[in-house]
Amino acid sequence: MLGKKDNFLETIRGGKPDRFVKQYEYMTMLPGDPVCSFVRGNRYPGMEPSFDKWGTRILWPAHEVAATPDPLYKVLEDIEEWEDVIKVPDLIANCSAEELWTPYIERMNAVDRNDTLATCFAPTGVFERLHFLMGFEDTLCNFMLEPELMADLAAAIGEYRYNGFKLMVENAHPDAILSHDDWGSKANLFVQPELWREIIKPAYEKSYKYLKEKGVIIIHHSDSFCEPIVEDMIDLGIDVWQGVLPQNDIVKLQKQIGGRMALQGGIDAAIVDRPDSTEAEIRAEIQRVCREYCAPGNCFIPSITYGGPGFIHPGVDDIVNEEIDKFSAAVQF
Repeated sequence: MLGKKDNFLETIRGGKPDRFVKQYEYMTMLPGDPVCSFVRGNRYPGMEPSFDKWGTRILWPAHEVAATPDPLYKVLEDIEEWEDVIKVPDLIANCSAEELWTPYIERMNAVDRNDTLATCFAPTGVFERLHFLMGFEDTLCNFMLEPELMADLAAAIGEYRYNGFKLMVENAHPDAILSHDDWGSKANLFVQPELWREIIKPAYEKSYKYLKEKGVIIIHHSDSFCEPIVEDMIDLGIDVWQGVLPQNDIVKLQKQIGGRMALQGGIDAAIVDRPDSTEAEIRAEIQRVCREYCAPGNCFIPSITYGGPGFIHPGVDDIVNEEIDKFSAAVQF
């Protein structure tokens, strides 16, 4: 029987796995590296509002599942003034010291890398950073009205991301990086594909090329409708699109991709992760996902589409994993 890491690698490379991968079982995710800690600070439910190093006011009410930018506070009011207003955090100056990395490296060294991938966490990608700085409405308007200025700002954010990845790789030597950037809703991209290609894609080319050259597996989280840009995601070198919603035509995408990029997700949270979800509903949804997407050789990982392991409501994970195991046991690998 293959270990979790090897079974994952066989799955995403179109090799010979001996069972289905269960959600995030293949990785040990290690948040809290010096880059994230410097930029984001300490975040937790019920915390007082705080400012990150970009100047965004962050809220995390006790009853919410994640932190969000304060919609009433904008760092950037006018895109024409971005070079004067935006102070890009200097990661090299503030996150390079050996003593900052020592505790994190100790955590990395404690991971059994024969069993799972030691994985760095890289939240708040280029598009997300844009709307963290200027609000969602201004971001979308500026994409259409000031694409050149938005491309310049996106490039600056992309360079910042590159510096962060470089620090992670040079100091911690991860097997994989889970990089977050939501690019759409359930039904559409947030911007037209042409604008995404003009502004967002170039901001990732340098950093993702660097990760590929260093042999780091790129797991990109975008729980969005990304069908129109799937070929671009492959061009960027993304190994796993994590968060693929069932609103995407996953079967069509699998035929189109042909194993060039693995897909992780497919489980509809609106069905399985409600306070009133029944066990029968949950099992039926997992059976659907496994039946429709999970044939051996499809490079597919049945999983929640959230950007990290764990459902909101207790007990769901156990049912989901049990059902994946049951379906997997009935398949000839």
